[in-house]
Amino acid sequence: MAELIPTSPAHGLTPFKLADVALHEGAMIPIWSIAPYRGQEKTVAAHLQKTMGLGFPPPGALLSKGAVSIAWSGYDQAFLMGGAPDAGLSAHAALSDQSDAWARLNLSGPLARAVLARLVPIDLSAAAIPVGAAARSMLGHMNLLVLHADEGVFTLMIYRSMAATAVHELSQVMRMVSARAAI
Repeated sequence: MAELIPTSPAHGLTPFKLADVALHEGAMIPIWSIAPYRGQEKTVAAHLQKTMGLGFPPPGALLSKGAVSIAWSGYDQAFLMGGAPDAGLSAHAALSDQSDAWARLNLSGPLARAVLARLVPIDLSAAAIPVGAAARSMLGHMNLLVLHADEGVFTLMIYRSMAATAVHELSQVMRMVSARAAI
């Protein structure tokens, strides 16, 4: 019988660093999808506030408290990261453990926005994606959730199966942007 060894999605692919930009894999953390049932949005928000100290995020928002955060991830959906929802929440929302489905890549440095601008077709300016923002988009041809939790650091959440492709695309663009900046 085969002995399978668990590895992270970008195992062996990161870190990748250049002078003004770095890419490394984010920690493997619990990720839960929370989708309130129809008419239960306020109840879900109140439940999350009471049990986790975080409400349900409005569109485009990332809320954090300590090591736990919750990010808007689409219409009537949020990702709770770094913790698990209280079991009582299942009466008001569909819950699913997404921990193994996502790769988390952290892109940081002064050229991070310039790198993302080459691959992500949304406004990435500081006014559009300030600290505390979450945005759904594409990274090249891959679905993407961009989280901006800390100044100068973007967490890119992509499907686990696309981790190698995302690292390849990002590293290529990092080289191009870094070379252009050196001129």
